[in-house]
Amino acid sequence: QVILVESGGGTVQAGGSLRLSCEVLLRASDLKTMGWFRQAPGKEREFVASISWDGAGTAYADSVKGRFTISRDNTKNFVYLQMNSLSPGDTARYYCTRGRGTMVRTAEAAYADWGSGTQVIVPS
Repeated sequence: QVILVESGGGTVQAGGSLRLSCEVLLRASDLKTMGWFRQAPGKEREFVASISWDGAGTAYADSVKGRFTISRDNTKNFVYLQMNSLSPGDTARYYCTRGRGTMVRTAEAAYADWGSGTQVIVPS
């Protein structure tokens, strides 16, 4: 069983930064792809970022490329999303997710386990 616990969300002014954290609680020790998705009110959940099992590979949605950075610390079982230059368009609930495989993936179907999310609000 895998439990993902996100934290770090909040309200931040446009242009500001937030760092989301995801603690991965699991029985098995095998490392998988990790990702972040987000869902804005009235919209479908969308891919944000992905990182391979060893951190060597990353992928980003075009809308966040150059502003967001995904990283992981496998010694502590944490995944992070550093978000800079935030804008109102980034307002959403952000979900941490664990993949079925080990390489970066952008499709939601490639992920098996999901956290409950953390809310990010950037007022306009």
